[in-house]
Amino acid sequence: MSGFTSFFPTKFLPSMNPRDRPSDPLSRLRFALETMPGSRKYVFTPATRAEILSELYDAFWGPYSHLFLPLSNSSLPMHATLSDVQSELSFAGAGSEEPIIPGRPCGHIFSKGESCFRCKDCALDDSCVLCSRCFHASDHSDHNVSFFIAQQSGGCCDCGDAEAWRAAIGCPFHPPSENAPDPVESSQGTSQATPKVTTRSILETEIPPVQNYPYRVSFPPELREIMGRTVAYALDFLLDTLDYSPDEPSVPADEAELRLQPTADPMQKDQYCIVLWNDDKHSFSEVIELICETTTRTRDEAHALAHSIDELGREIIDMNTNVTRLLEVAQIISKIELGITIRRAYDTFREQVAVVIIEWLLDLTRSRLGADTLIIKEVIAAELLSTRKRENTHFIFNAGPQVPDIAADVSNPCRIDWLFLYHTRLWKKPRISLKEIYASVLTLSHAHKIAIAGHFASVYHRVVDAYLLVDREAETSIKYFALQLFTVPSVASHIVLHHDLVTRLLDIIINFFTNQIADKRIQSGTASTSELDVESAPFKSKRFMPVFSDLRYLCHNEPVQQLIARHNTYIRKFAKVCQLFMCVNPNKRAARDHVEYETDAWISVFNVTLSLSRVIKVYGEAFSWASPAQLIGAITIVMRETLAVCTLGTDRLDKNKFSVPAFHEVTFGDVGYQIVDFDVLEGWVSFHHSLHWLLAELLKHVDTLAEESLMQVGVASVRDLFMKISNEQSVLTVIDFPLRVLAMIAQIRAGLWVRNGFPIRGQLLHYRDFMLRELCYDQDLYIVQTSLIILDPNTVIVSVLDRFGLLDFFRGAVVHPTYEGAALSSMIEEVLYVLITLLSEKSNASKMPLPVAVRREIVHALAMGPCSFTDLVKRVAERMVDDICFERVLKEVSHFRVPEATTDTGVYELKDEAYDEVNPFFYHYTRNKREEVEAVLKARLRKKTGLADPVIVPKPLDIDNGPFSILSSALESEALLQVIFFSIYNILVLKESTGSAPPSGEAILDQAFHLIMLALVERASVFSYLSAVKGFEDGKNLIDIICALEHEEDFKTYKARVEWILEQISKVVPEEVQARRKVVDADVAIPDPESAKKKAAKARQEAIMAQMKAQQASFAINFDEDDEESEEMEETPEELLSYGTCIVCQEDLTMARAFGTLGLLQPSRLLRNHPDSHSQYLNEIMQMSPSLDRPIGETSTSSFPPPEAQILDAAAAMAPNFDAFPLQHTRFGLHSSVCGHMMHLDCFQVYSTSIRHRHRSHATRNHPEKILRKEFICPLCKSLGNVVLPVSRPSTLTMSSVPFPDWIRASGISILKSKPDAVMDALQFRNGTGEFVFWSAQDQGYSSSARRTEGADMSKMLDTVMNASKVISQQTRHLRERAEPEPGERGVGIYLPEELVGYTIASLEVAIRGSDSGQGIVADSLTEPQSRMVRGLLTCLARLGAMELEGRPDGGRESIKQAIIKRLLPEWSRTSLTSYSYPLLLRDPFAVLVETAAVAPEMLQHVLILTYYACLARTVVGMVYVLNKARQNPTVQPVSRNHVDLFGDVRMFFMSVVRHSPVFEHTATLVFETFGEARIERLLYAFTLPFLRRAAILCRAVIPLAFPTPTTVTAGTNEYKRLLATLGIPPLSDLPNQDTLQNALSGWCAHYGHSHAASQLNCGVVLELASVYRIARLPLVLDNLFGGRDKVMRCARCNTVPVDAAICLICGTTCCMLSHCCSDPDSSGRGECNTHTRECGGAIGLYFVVKRCSLLYLYANDGTFTQSPYLDVHGEVDVSMRRGRRQYLHPARWEDIRRTWLNHGIPTVIARKLESTVDSGGWETL
Repeated sequence: MSGFTSFFPTKFLPSMNPRDRPSDPLSRLRFALETMPGSRKYVFTPATRAEILSELYDAFWGPYSHLFLPLSNSSLPMHATLSDVQSELSFAGAGSEEPIIPGRPCGHIFSKGESCFRCKDCALDDSCVLCSRCFHASDHSDHNVSFFIAQQSGGCCDCGDAEAWRAAIGCPFHPPSENAPDPVESSQGTSQATPKVTTRSILETEIPPVQNYPYRVSFPPELREIMGRTVAYALDFLLDTLDYSPDEPSVPADEAELRLQPTADPMQKDQYCIVLWNDDKHSFSEVIELICETTTRTRDEAHALAHSIDELGREIIDMNTNVTRLLEVAQIISKIELGITIRRAYDTFREQVAVVIIEWLLDLTRSRLGADTLIIKEVIAAELLSTRKRENTHFIFNAGPQVPDIAADVSNPCRIDWLFLYHTRLWKKPRISLKEIYASVLTLSHAHKIAIAGHFASVYHRVVDAYLLVDREAETSIKYFALQLFTVPSVASHIVLHHDLVTRLLDIIINFFTNQIADKRIQSGTASTSELDVESAPFKSKRFMPVFSDLRYLCHNEPVQQLIARHNTYIRKFAKVCQLFMCVNPNKRAARDHVEYETDAWISVFNVTLSLSRVIKVYGEAFSWASPAQLIGAITIVMRETLAVCTLGTDRLDKNKFSVPAFHEVTFGDVGYQIVDFDVLEGWVSFHHSLHWLLAELLKHVDTLAEESLMQVGVASVRDLFMKISNEQSVLTVIDFPLRVLAMIAQIRAGLWVRNGFPIRGQLLHYRDFMLRELCYDQDLYIVQTSLIILDPNTVIVSVLDRFGLLDFFRGAVVHPTYEGAALSSMIEEVLYVLITLLSEKSNASKMPLPVAVRREIVHALAMGPCSFTDLVKRVAERMVDDICFERVLKEVSHFRVPEATTDTGVYELKDEAYDEVNPFFYHYTRNKREEVEAVLKARLRKKTGLADPVIVPKPLDIDNGPFSILSSALESEALLQVIFFSIYNILVLKESTGSAPPSGEAILDQAFHLIMLALVERASVFSYLSAVKGFEDGKNLIDIICALEHEEDFKTYKARVEWILEQISKVVPEEVQARRKVVDADVAIPDPESAKKKAAKARQEAIMAQMKAQQASFAINFDEDDEESEEMEETPEELLSYGTCIVCQEDLTMARAFGTLGLLQPSRLLRNHPDSHSQYLNEIMQMSPSLDRPIGETSTSSFPPPEAQILDAAAAMAPNFDAFPLQHTRFGLHSSVCGHMMHLDCFQVYSTSIRHRHRSHATRNHPEKILRKEFICPLCKSLGNVVLPVSRPSTLTMSSVPFPDWIRASGISILKSKPDAVMDALQFRNGTGEFVFWSAQDQGYSSSARRTEGADMSKMLDTVMNASKVISQQTRHLRERAEPEPGERGVGIYLPEELVGYTIASLEVAIRGSDSGQGIVADSLTEPQSRMVRGLLTCLARLGAMELEGRPDGGRESIKQAIIKRLLPEWSRTSLTSYSYPLLLRDPFAVLVETAAVAPEMLQHVLILTYYACLARTVVGMVYVLNKARQNPTVQPVSRNHVDLFGDVRMFFMSVVRHSPVFEHTATLVFETFGEARIERLLYAFTLPFLRRAAILCRAVIPLAFPTPTTVTAGTNEYKRLLATLGIPPLSDLPNQDTLQNALSGWCAHYGHSHAASQLNCGVVLELASVYRIARLPLVLDNLFGGRDKVMRCARCNTVPVDAAICLICGTTCCMLSHCCSDPDSSGRGECNTHTRECGGAIGLYFVVKRCSLLYLYANDGTFTQSPYLDVHGEVDVSMRRGRRQYLHPARWEDIRRTWLNHGIPTVIARKLESTVDSGGWETL
């Protein structure tokens, strides 16, 4: 060891003997860190981390630990961090809310997964966000708020920062300070100052401590020094370690290279580590496989490593001395592009120490010294901004560290400069932690912000180099730190002034795209001759986008805008950048052959130029601050630059493709014009003219370019300005380039470029895309429009025609050499469209204010019809949508239609008055849209004016001032008149020659007439005069051909417009019009025969209508008579009665051929027992409405989003588990459902075979049905099914007239008369419950009797039911609480009458609770298929009994009936001879009723009365159990007695039920006294109502005639009364008059009481939940889910807040979705949702997936995602919260989800979804 120390300089070790550990803490720390790698054998463990931390803390506070911790804890516990301990012990206010200090910003740093809010109306730009606390404390009602989840930690809340908000947002926690200086002024000095490139950084000595901080603590100055020294040492250690780290993961080629790697290891030990780095390309499973294959790790270790790599960013996967082996492994791994490094174990160990140091620094930023939270951050800031102290540790034999040469960029580099540079050498976790440290230092004070920004700016280009060329993990790059700095106005102006950042950024862009890249660095000197290669790597890189956005953020700040406007160096430099991309990627038309190779280089070119164009917009906007002289200067610079490029004065354009513009003489009309000679069909044309776009932006400042302001600098007008810069020919040359693009897109649209393949279409679509056109297409149009006021409009128009190749057409030639037929018409249409736009588009020409422009866009987008917000946004330019006025304007011009149904989305429709602003020739409309809008407008005018053919008159331009006030004079130009003339004339000529109008003829005429009308509105006198005197072809003038058209039969549609035009012209030149409108006089009488014809036609039509009405009436009368006759005819025989048609063969279903209805039997845990431990459920019953068949009060509000949502959510304040029902109180059973479709059995057999065949032929598909489970899909409605139920007609029995006592007496006698039936006794359960073994699902007696000959069809259907029940029964014994026989005996399994039929009816009843059944009772809500299903199930039960008792005459019905009666009448249960030892009150009375309905429907009515009273008595027993538990906290609300008429003396009844067991009686008395008669009555009412509802459903299905809906009862009576009346049951209040019932009751109660006293059985009775079933209660506003997420959304399995949480809507549990942590290794790695489903819903799962914002349905092993119940403010679903608007729960959708679950519809939802998609990758891929 002593030899080892000799390498260390002696200042490390005061004594040469290492055993004497240095005494002062800092030296101890040094000693520990230097000697640790060797002493720990290079293995880094949690204990190592703990030791480093404790050494760091000791050194940090020296002897003053009591200032950081309460006295009792003078040292930190191991593994703990200071900030955690301080907040746990709430030391000096830690862990509680921060105190309110005026002027201090919030600075809360977001952790990953936290919710952040952005308010567009308040924030200055998109980077300003609020934390949840500040957002909810300030008022943002009616603002445009978006909400998102922080993907990484490191961002901070901007509340309290004056530079982030348009106006103070009024957060009570962060009030502004009284006398805050304006940060921009103080930092900038004056914006007139010239920017200088001083890279002198601000040092810590210049930053004063934070002022006005009231919580300063006095402490010894020595401590400040100790803290500083320790932090400094820690930072230096960190930097010294990183000196040796590589910039990016790479693998050495051989051992020699590996050994030469730089290392800090003085011993050069050959112990190496292999480190695997994180990336976004590879999946967990790939990495786990790889680790297992290449190392000796087990699968579990590999699993843990993969997680660790994902979380931390890298991990050591192996360490040893076998270098060859390590190199082999590294080569294998690097082949699949996973990042991998091999380093000496010494260096890797030191890097791990460095990570702990970063963690420690981060912890210090969250800690406090006493109450002072700033001082520690100030210390860290001071040390970050100091220069580093280098340790002299370069060894002779070592490869030196990889230290970048930073001095060239920064004269005196500080530690923070080094850290910025070394950021790429770190990995995910430490990178994010460092960013958090910087963020916390930024918020200290404005001076700190400026200082750090300065340092960042000085190394910015190096940061960008690393980001663009080196970094593996771009998303954690320090480059994104720019966003936090560049968007702050004062900071931006500082770094632009003092670090010349804009110029440097522009240099980076130039050098990057010209590929001036060497050694992973972008070169700095600019080479002017460099070529652009669009196929080169820079263009293909996606990473350049943020560099452009940085530039945009910088230039967007007001101070920087002023700098740009005032110093022409900026525009000059920027013009150089724009020039670089001029005419990039040009296209040439493939005339004969299709292009051989379609590249997609155009995509990356568009990405670059559109990014650039966004910067151009910002640059242009800056000149609103410019004086006229400054603006003229800028225009001159850009114009000259543009000219140089266009005339090939620079080497920018490819000489092989572009030539110097030549001019040629063109005659048009009688005048000669000198214009540019270029043929778009032959030459090269590019879409990208960035200099023109820049020029267009500058020319948009029409207010500065107005003559008054130009006069100040001695320029007369814009024309004068351009003539000073250049001449007419130059201007024509410049505008020719945009013109070429316009002509090219016209040709592409006309189909002349098809041989160029898809790329040309793609470019066109992007160039004209609604959202992007503002950046390119609109700019090109504007340049041409400007030329109309600079040059003679005739010249411009002729240039346009020449470029479009249409000069000859407008000279009268109707045939074109290249354009054929439709192409020619299409080109004419396009050119007219361009002319109309140039002459009438005024948004830029009149500098339309943005809100007005936005209004115009919205009005025109909505004029085509109502649409959703998303569709609207796609029709409007992105800049407008991003502006804060957008949504306000949208509200002004439109109505929002709230989504009502479950599938609706919110829709905006235009208000009626806004239609007045619509212009059908708006330049963003395509022809189809224009025609649609025209139709809408005409229809509206017809209504308004009553005219049959109204005329839409164009609106005047109204440009009153500015250079464009002369624009409308272009409408007087003769060239335009000639264009209009030949547009109309040639159409007439073509029509005459071919007999029909040419293609697009109507559109061309529309446009021509629009131009005429425009001219007449703007310049009526000159235009009218010209149109009269200017003659063209055959001496005709415009008026001639218009008059000729007026009465053409084929052009009737134009009649009204022509009349309007002629009227307007005749106001100016009446005699000219009069002379040519020859036919006018003769035609005076013509309208009359026309109108007479119309009148006659109308009269004819009315006569026909009257005749039809009379016929209909007589037909209806005859039809009614037929109906009555047919009823009197004799009945059709039973087997021929049709039940409908078979859905396979379409034939009638009659009894002649066996058929059944398709159904699904599924396991269910829907029914809920009343939880006895929660008093909230008792309260719910107290408040319950007395009728469950009337709508419950919670009507959904029609206004969406709900107005009080936030308040309601705050009131409901996240109950644990979302207030859902606890899953341990559910009851298991079998639920049967049908879709209502029926099928012949033989058809079913054929269909089943076809399903099996389909499964075989698509072996890999995830089919909607599983053959193993014997499932199928209904061929018609695609519902899932697994049984076929028999169909029968309901019984025609009517009400029995035998009184109840007589029936009881008669039954008793018949039992006495009959012989003892040993067979029947043997068929009942041995435990004395009175249930029958043959009705059990797994009864062995069944299978042997299934193969019968007679009734084989019936047996087949029964088989499907029994098979399905048996399979489920075998798997679910643990879920059933009934006492069942042992396996092997008869009667094992689910008891069908109770757990299938009873359960199904109960589920039906639960599902319709709270829904309206009109005026009737609950049974009226039953659908026909449902009652058919109940009868089918009962038929199956009857059949089972008949098969068991085969030999008996009536199929054994009589004997089963006797057994049921014996069970019910107490005298038979009491005697020891019979086997009914089990008290009746412990059985579900409804099951007995079901048994009766199956075998003896005729006695249903009487058994009903007995079972109802049994139910009453049983409920009393259950209530004693429930209320006894609730006695401890009697918070149950008081109620008054309402039901005396139903229950009479409740106390009497209550006590008589319990009097037979003394213990029980005592408990019952206490309960009654605690809760009182009124509450007990209310509970009795609620708990027995479901029985009556179910009984009504059962009776209605079986014998509908005996139980009709009562008509006498008034609608206002409660449901209980109505049901008792319907079912003919005497109410409890009538019990004193019913002796027979009293006897039965006392018998049952005595039997129960004796059993209870003897307590040989479990005598508890569980009551069912009586209220309406609810699912979990999610918050009304989605973001409130994240508010208390750590409390509410916590996964119980792994005790973390899940990254991807899924909330079970049935029980409110939170699960980790798609996450490795909670998957179940026992069941092939199933995820937590699937495992939880088994415990909760049984076979079904219903989850809300929070992050994806969608629903997940699961059934067995399948599932599907469906749309979320949340909609945003605009009534739209926002999947995965991509748009980030706040979302609200939509009542109809939420109710729909509840209904789906209640109706057991989840399996079918999933089956339908799977059926509709043919997938090969399992349902999760949907």
